[in-house]
Amino acid sequence: MSTYLISVAIPVYNEAKQIYKNINIIHKILTESNINHEFILVDDGSRDNTWEELERLSSDLPNVIAIKLSRNFGKEAALCAALEAAHGDACVVMDSDLQHPPELIPQMVRLWKEEGYDVVEGVKSSRGKESVVNKVGAHLFYSILKNLSGFNLDGASDFKLLDSKVVASWNTMQERNTFFRGMSAWLGYKRTTISFEVVERKEGKSKWSTIKLFKLAINAITSFSSLPLHLVTLMGMFFLFGSLILGIYTLYMKFRGIAVSGFTTVILLLLIIGSTLMISLGIIGTYIAKIFDEVKFRPRYIISEKVASKNSERKNIGANS
Repeated sequence: MSTYLISVAIPVYNEAKQIYKNINIIHKILTESNINHEFILVDDGSRDNTWEELERLSSDLPNVIAIKLSRNFGKEAALCAALEAAHGDACVVMDSDLQHPPELIPQMVRLWKEEGYDVVEGVKSSRGKESVVNKVGAHLFYSILKNLSGFNLDGASDFKLLDSKVVASWNTMQERNTFFRGMSAWLGYKRTTISFEVVERKEGKSKWSTIKLFKLAINAITSFSSLPLHLVTLMGMFFLFGSLILGIYTLYMKFRGIAVSGFTTVILLLLIIGSTLMISLGIIGTYIAKIFDEVKFRPRYIISEKVASKNSERKNIGANS
C-alpha cells in the first residue's frame, strides 16, 4: 500500500439501494491500485435507510467514517462537512452514484503525486442522458458565469482531487452559501483536468430538479459577481436618458401648439418602467437575502451522529461548522 492517504469524500442522499455496492466497487479499485484510502461518507438527511447502510459499511470495510447530518442541508453543505472531516494527504470529491467513474481515481492520484498538480479536475466530455432543457440551461448558466466572474466552468463537475493544502484553504472560506465548483476554482493552485463521460445511473434518479438547479445557478452568479446590481444602475440611466428625450419632445410639441397623442405609448412606458423596477427590486432583494444569511452566521450543517470503522485511526470527527 502507498505511504500517503487519500480521503474519498462523498455526500449521500437517499441512496440506500446502491450505496453499499458502490462504495465496495470504489474500495476494490483503490485497493487493487495499492492506494491507501479512507471514506468520508456524509448522509445529508436521507429519508430512506441510507444511514443504516453507511453503518453497515463502517462495520464491513476498514477506514470508513460516516457522518449523519441532522436534516437535509443540501449537497453543498454535505460537501463542506466531508471536506472538514478529511485529513488525508489529498482528498477526492465525488458523487455516490458512480456517474463520476472511480476508475479514473488512480490516474488522478498519479497526476497529483508524480506530476505535482494540486488540483485535478474531472471535466465532462459529454453530459450523458440529460434533457434538452437542462443542457441548454447549463450552457447558458456557464456562459453567464464566465462573463460575470471570468471563470470558465463549462463541463466542470464536483469530481476533483484536492491536495491537503487546497482543502485547508477551502476550510478557511466562511461563506454560508457555498458553490463548490466556483469556489474551488477561485482558490487557484497548480491544476490540470481529466475528461470523463457521464454514465447512466444504475439505480434511482438524480436528486437535482429543475428548480434546485435554478436556485443553485442564482446562488452561484450572485456569489461571484455584483454585476447584476450594476445593471440596475445602467437600466436607471437608460430610462433617465429616454425620459429626457421624451420630455424635450413633449415640450417642443406643446410650444408648437400640437397636442401630444399616444395613450397606448404611455401605457407601454408605464408597463416597461414598472417591470424594470420590479426586476431591479428582485435583484437587490436577492443580494440582501444573501447578506441576511451571511450575517446570521448559522452553521452550514449540524452533525447528529457519526460512526467509524473499528480500525479507523480517527473515531472523533470534526464539529458543527
